Amino acid sequence: MTDSDSTFLWDDILSLVEESDMQPQTAAMLRSCSADGIDGDTLCVITKTKFVKATLEKQIPLLNDLATQAAFTPMKVRIEVKRDTSSPKREMVSTISEDDLNNMRSDNQMPSLRKTSPAKKSNKPKENKRNPLVSNVTENDSKLTFETFVEGEENQIALQAAKGVADGDKNFNPLFIYGKSGLGKTHLLKAIQNYVITNDPSRVCVYKTANDFISDFTNAMSNPNKDMKESLEQNYQNIDILIIDDIQNMRNAARTITFFFDTFNHLINNGKQIVLAADVPPLELGMEERVTSRLDGGFSVSIQVPSYELKYTLISSFYKRMKEEGVKDYEGEISEDCLKYMAEVSGTNIRLIKAFCQSCLYMATKCERNGSDFDQSMVKGLAKQRWSLKQRMVTVEEIQQKVEEFFSISHNDLIGSKRNKEIMEPRHIAIWLTRTLTDDTLAEIGKKFGGRSHATIKHSVSWVDQEMHENHLFFDRIERLKEELSEME
Repeated sequence: MTDSDSTFLWDDILSLVEESDMQPQTAAMLRSCSADGIDGDTLCVITKTKFVKATLEKQIPLLNDLATQAAFTPMKVRIEVKRDTSSPKREMVSTISEDDLNNMRSDNQMPSLRKTSPAKKSNKPKENKRNPLVSNVTENDSKLTFETFVEGEENQIALQAAKGVADGDKNFNPLFIYGKSGLGKTHLLKAIQNYVITNDPSRVCVYKTANDFISDFTNAMSNPNKDMKESLEQNYQNIDILIIDDIQNMRNAARTITFFFDTFNHLINNGKQIVLAADVPPLELGMEERVTSRLDGGFSVSIQVPSYELKYTLISSFYKRMKEEGVKDYEGEISEDCLKYMAEVSGTNIRLIKAFCQSCLYMATKCERNGSDFDQSMVKGLAKQRWSLKQRMVTVEEIQQKVEEFFSISHNDLIGSKRNKEIMEPRHIAIWLTRTLTDDTLAEIGKKFGGRSHATIKHSVSWVDQEMHENHLFFDRIERLKEELSEME
């Protein structure tokens, strides 16, 4: 068969996927893949990331059935990771020039598309009056671009989805990015905004925090001018890309949520793009089911806490940029061994990691001027100022209380004999956390969970390990609980 045959077959499979009950996030991942030929009775499908491959391989039985339906003959699907090296990688250029910023500040106009060749007369129609919801980009925010975002396994899918949205791909709509504070969610949202401003200013792109959105609504409602609400509705409906950050802060603003829900539906129904960010996934926002189900109907992706490898990449990148900027008092040298040690002792908040790197470079510069060496003991001292290097010991009681609050169950249910799913899952998780975060033996854990046997405790630990391996949302939930327990006072 020809390459076009494999493409046609893959298109037919995707059409059948739309009719299946596959989750929207998984279907979106499939649409991001492409056919790469047919080998006998096997269709080869390629993706650019290991995470997508691992997720889609769980759908192989279904994909094989759909491939057989589409081909009218027994067919299989094989997922492979393959990065495009045959053609130059398209750069997501989104750097805003100083002239663009000045133009935005001086006359409140959207900046023109940057040109790399002599200006030509444009045949584009004259742009409409600027939407008042579009805010100016500050100098600091202009640096939050795709080029300055440090990529790793923990954020790779979120980065690719954000680039897709910026480039007009509607397969990620709505795009919902979640993860704990300081992992780069806002950077990605701002990168989308900066890319659109620079490369396609005809699209109306609005970035708001949830608190800004609430203020817009409450100010319009409290204004004696009755036309203010209608004007606000029109302005929010006249948006091509609506970006709202920290949407969890909207959970207690019932009237604002209703306004947001109506705006959301209008934009989605009219083919407009919505991008949201929060510290938890949609279904854990604590909002009405009609709202969370709509938010969960697009592409939800998490950004996880950085591993040692990503922290080292981040620190190396921050260090290199600071050196290139040539700022006074930041021209010292940090050895490779110190950079690696910085990654070992740093926490997981990327904003704090950047500040930590800056402190280390400043200290290294002072040492260089004084004729002394910047060494690991100094790195450790600076790290202590930001993070406690001693692992906090968590008690079983604290773990049980945290799990009970998180899942809204009683202590008696957690350690009791009930075996319904609503109780069993929190119990398994609490036991797993106890095994992971304390030095208690399986027998000791069993005593503190209602006198359960060694085998029962072992089963709970194995169950959670398996779920974390197979269920990405479950993995994120466990990681958040671990983080919250380690940060308790």
